[in-house]
Amino acid sequence: MNHFKFYNKQDILSLTRLRKYETKLGEMVDFVTNAEKWQQEIEQTAADYVIFGIPEDIGVQANLGRGGTHTLWNPFLEAFLNIQSNDFLEGPEMMLMGHFDFSVLSEVIEKNSPNEEEKVVAQRHALGVIDEAVSELVKVITANGKIPIAVGGGHNNAYGMIRGAAKGLQKAGKIPMPQINCVNLDAHTDYRAAEGRHSGNAFRYAEEDGFLQKYCVVGVHENYLQQNIWNDMVNNPFMDLITWEDIFIHEKRSFLQAVAHAIDFTLDSFTGIELDLDSIEHTLASAATPSGISSVHARRYVNFTAKECRPAYLHICEGATETTDGQKSSLTGKLVSYLVSDFVKAHEETR
Repeated sequence: MNHFKFYNKQDILSLTRLRKYETKLGEMVDFVTNAEKWQQEIEQTAADYVIFGIPEDIGVQANLGRGGTHTLWNPFLEAFLNIQSNDFLEGPEMMLMGHFDFSVLSEVIEKNSPNEEEKVVAQRHALGVIDEAVSELVKVITANGKIPIAVGGGHNNAYGMIRGAAKGLQKAGKIPMPQINCVNLDAHTDYRAAEGRHSGNAFRYAEEDGFLQKYCVVGVHENYLQQNIWNDMVNNPFMDLITWEDIFIHEKRSFLQAVAHAIDFTLDSFTGIELDLDSIEHTLASAATPSGISSVHARRYVNFTAKECRPAYLHICEGATETTDGQKSSLTGKLVSYLVSDFVKAHEETR
């Protein structure tokens, strides 16, 4: 598979801090033993969840945003692999595949873009390659009855997740058409105009291409909700959103009631579960916020949706440990490790 690095046992153990009398997830998770037969290994693994990284920030920069989302994957991985294997989460229920490496695309863009305008055009064009790669992997995972868990990169990758899951679930005979629903915990709708692919319009493209049926966003900030997008969504019976202000300022409903509404809205089909880290206050992300939801709210969202939705996948994106303007945080990766483990634990309870 192009642009992908598969992990072997040594790769995983090199990030796992082994300790006497303890067992870590890194010692227990499944992995691909033969990269040339990765599709057969996904089919044959006893794991129910397949984890992979998308460490890129091409989509964020194509949206004129702050780069750095490529830095999340490795810190997440180190934190995640060092979680204790115990009765709450053992490890064999997950396969750690590896990560995409799109650095060659970034290098080509940098080398051949004489100015910022042409650079943005090139970045938006390059996302076609990323969309195709992500979609193909997710299609194989879902066609084999597994749940993909993707970490890192910009929200542009929601398109590949949606398209791949829709095609894979149809191939598996679980849905009649390649079309799924989505719930998204996000400060933004990411439903901008189809002006060329970037991190701000994945859901618009997924809908226009027929892969997204229903879409509900929880926690949208009114200050960053474009009027034309508000008009588009409130006039579309297959779209819905609940603003952060309606939950926390006007108190029209509680946070969990808002999430329950999103779940009910999308319950008629398999649902992609999206979590944009820029919704969590004081978390380093491409569009970080001082006023958002708490990490506890994010964990409750993942837990609730994992139990009550019919999850097509989990996608956690837009976070960073270092951004291009020099900001750094050592905690983002650990936060995401909590979110991923929460999802797997909660979904396992439903099985």
